[in-house]
Amino acid sequence: MLSSEQLRLVIMEKEMEPLLTSSMESQDVEKAEIVVQVSLEGQNGKQTITASTCADEKEIKYKNLGTPRAKGSRIRSRSLSHESSDAESYSTSSYTGSSSDDDDINPREKEQQSSQGFKDFCVRNIEQHAFGRREIEIAEQEMPGLVALRKRAQDDKPLHGAKIIGCTHITAQTAVLVETLTALGAQVRWSACNIYSTQNEVAAALSEAGYSVFAWKGETEEDFWWCIDNCINAENWQPNLIIDDGGDATHLMLKKYPHLFNQIKGIVEESVTGVHRLYQLSKSGKLTVPAMNVNDSVTKTKFDNLYLCRESIIDALKRTTDVMFGGKQVLICGYGEVGKGCAAALRGLGCVVMVTEIDPICALQACMDGFRVVKLNEVVRQIDILITCTGNKNVVTRDHLDRLKNGCIVCNMGHSNTEIDVGSLRTPELTWEKVRSQVDHIIWADGKRIILLAEGRLVNLSCSSVPSFVVSITAATQALALIELYNAPPGRYKQDVYLLPKKMDEYVASLHLPTFDAHLTELSDEQAKYLGLNKAGPFKPNYYRY
Repeated sequence: MLSSEQLRLVIMEKEMEPLLTSSMESQDVEKAEIVVQVSLEGQNGKQTITASTCADEKEIKYKNLGTPRAKGSRIRSRSLSHESSDAESYSTSSYTGSSSDDDDINPREKEQQSSQGFKDFCVRNIEQHAFGRREIEIAEQEMPGLVALRKRAQDDKPLHGAKIIGCTHITAQTAVLVETLTALGAQVRWSACNIYSTQNEVAAALSEAGYSVFAWKGETEEDFWWCIDNCINAENWQPNLIIDDGGDATHLMLKKYPHLFNQIKGIVEESVTGVHRLYQLSKSGKLTVPAMNVNDSVTKTKFDNLYLCRESIIDALKRTTDVMFGGKQVLICGYGEVGKGCAAALRGLGCVVMVTEIDPICALQACMDGFRVVKLNEVVRQIDILITCTGNKNVVTRDHLDRLKNGCIVCNMGHSNTEIDVGSLRTPELTWEKVRSQVDHIIWADGKRIILLAEGRLVNLSCSSVPSFVVSITAATQALALIELYNAPPGRYKQDVYLLPKKMDEYVASLHLPTFDAHLTELSDEQAKYLGLNKAGPFKPNYYRY
């Protein structure tokens, strides 16, 4: 609870910031000091507090305060000076509070080390590790299944000797997975699968704890591949497992380090895009190691893809645009599990939702769920929000973008950044205007503008947060897949792509049921015999569609 002095300070800041901002905007000055006085009533009587700033300064200075401001605390104004850039003005808009936009120095050019002298990492700022540790602790509270798996298996160390290359989103939830894998005996090196989704504080916390992490929010494409390369190619490091999200680590190792790739015991892939790449490799005969398709596991596609997206799409759109959903015309491209989650969430807030589909089965599902199934060209001029979640490429082309209405919000919920043809917007006749972190106006010559989120990359992990509980289900599935591949006897898995055994899906689900105080009904011997099932499961055949 705030003390009376702290509360007084908060009230004073709220009173004085708009006055100072207004003064700076109304005076044609750059260096002159501006002074504002505010009188406050308190227990000690009336007190006059003076605040001053210069038009080219970001920090507001206070006088006559009984309580000093906390170290590092600032009030930021959106009109700092004539020279201030948009990037500076909105640098605090990262949901993690990251300072990645403030720091112009590429982490590759820095020399950093942890408090213990550890140097084998590259993150934005190792000094943020304390904040990242708190975020990990919060996430851990909401990941009971993964934590339960860690406690049950850590004495047996089923991953002892495993050397894992990770290429996934680096978030607080991922950190819980990383620490679980090491508790089970593995060594890991980790990079990001998306240039915008890394939580810098979490990357710092992992590095401080001695993990080799190469990632930061806002990487360039060159940085992105450099980070993955540093995870693969390191001194005294022979990886034997890959956990991938999108197939980038698999792609780079196969292309650049084929001798290392051929010694891998297995790959665990969790995305539609990455799984598609694996099946292509298998079909062409280039997949020389077994791979586990986690994306199509029941505990991934029916929970992560549906429930996580149902909550996070709203969070991402609200944080970036402050949009009012009621009455908005929304088009969702793709009605798979991700599309189903997005459609349900947006309809629940009053949107008029339409769907595009290529698959007649998914299209029929959308119709029976009450959504109109249309072609993009039929409604492109009337929609307010456009969301892609197909896993395909060029779903939204420049022709579509040219015909969108003024103010339309465009974003992607699929893994890859290929669904929206963002490259076609980088032309001289269009103006890009940065609004805040991960939010851009694209302005046409006639004044029309659209709002593009995360430059067409995965919007929920780039612009908001995701529910830790659902990630716990996916992460537990990934951990079990790694254990299975690492400990499988020779010959069980050949050079192909496999689904996780049904029994493991059921085990992951059972780890999470105690959180809800759920009690499963047990089959009697007679019932089990009637159904032809083992009383302990699995309870459904592999072809069953949940």
